[in-house]
Amino acid sequence: MAELVFCYMAASNIKEAERISNALIENRLAACVNILGSIESCYMWQGKKRKAGEVALIAKTRKSLLPKLVAMMKEIHSYENPCIIAFPIVGGNEDFLKWVEKETES
Repeated sequence: MAELVFCYMAASNIKEAERISNALIENRLAACVNILGSIESCYMWQGKKRKAGEVALIAKTRKSLLPKLVAMMKEIHSYENPCIIAFPIVGGNEDFLKWVEKETES
């Protein structure tokens, strides 16, 4: 079985989150993307403390697809430096994990 990951991302709003989700699914870079909804983010950017509303997303994909996923996100995302962080999936429902693997085949 391929190594699978959860890829956590944030978008500026729901429309951008939907656009990102559709692009990842249509290009088979993710089997599924959850749009978790509104979050409040506090962060430092260009030397200033900031606070903004965002929309969180989690994509299920293959570790081997991360370079392509990151490249696409950097191209289509509205942020200069978007949050894209991958976490290994260490286990779970084998049928679901096989589905993720199948849906991300080229």
